[in-house]
Amino acid sequence: MALSAFKSRFPWWGGDLQTLRDTLRLPKLPPDQGVPVPVRLPCGGALLAFHDPHPKPLALVLLLHGLGCSSDREGLRRMGLALQASGFAVLRLNLRGAGKGRALAPGSYAALCNQDLAPVLAVGRGLAAGKPLVGVGISLGGTILLNACLDPGLNIDGKSCLDALVCTSSPLDLGLCSASIERPRNRIYQHWLVKRLVKQTLEDAVGINEHERHALRKVRTIRDFDEAITAPRWGYSNAAAYYKEASPIYKLSELKVPSLLLQALDDPWVTASTAQRLRDEQTCPSLKVVLTPNGGHNGFHAKGDHPLACWGDRFTAQWLKAVLLDQPFSDRLPID
Repeated sequence: MALSAFKSRFPWWGGDLQTLRDTLRLPKLPPDQGVPVPVRLPCGGALLAFHDPHPKPLALVLLLHGLGCSSDREGLRRMGLALQASGFAVLRLNLRGAGKGRALAPGSYAALCNQDLAPVLAVGRGLAAGKPLVGVGISLGGTILLNACLDPGLNIDGKSCLDALVCTSSPLDLGLCSASIERPRNRIYQHWLVKRLVKQTLEDAVGINEHERHALRKVRTIRDFDEAITAPRWGYSNAAAYYKEASPIYKLSELKVPSLLLQALDDPWVTASTAQRLRDEQTCPSLKVVLTPNGGHNGFHAKGDHPLACWGDRFTAQWLKAVLLDQPFSDRLPID
């Protein structure tokens, strides 16, 4: 059944309420039945993923969380359930240092962490058992998967590491996103994000040193955190260098895999200007940009939503099915 155009549902009107809906009213989800899948890292330790199987999957979806979150996050779990209901198997990954995988590997993740993703992609191909392997990334998770698809070193037989990709509310320009989060109107959001990031980092008893502990006491913004932790841990001279190198916007012309960027114009975290420019200039044929007037940051809670699937979840599942089954996207999913 085709989706109608996105329309916010009462009382979740405006970008902020759309963004906060899953925090203010937790989705009532069934118990997590995911099968734990440890993924060994070449440098030692492991990442922890959870496999949500399907008896006859159309494809396996590698599903990635955003900044400060994990595979247990309610919105991400609901996305996984919606994908399962649409015929997909799902592999929900905890990035380095996140969620239940915190104790398995020292350190923390970054927007460009392809060395960690390489073994995950290999495990994903094995679980897919000949079916397509596609990616869905929420917020920073989408940025990470885009960067993986832009890395020739992760190609398989000259093809992209993924067969299709959906990015929801994903920053393409990290510097611009950092500046957006630092706006005074976002101070509560930023405080919440920084608190989660600091907590994840301090829970790493092995990977943190005294210099980092001291630096974390002074962290007030995402940029502070990236300057003190992310950049030096991943080999960058400072946060500005990290943002430039890890922002997929500078390499998108090289993208070959069919990809979708779903972005709301009223997203309070990730400014829509970059997505608007990409849509208008059409400089990346492999990337379809879909902009909704509202929906917030990974909100997209609409009239007629099912308890286990918001509009954004259903949109993602139907777009992936349209691509994999070679069906016309515009006819099935009217947006404007």
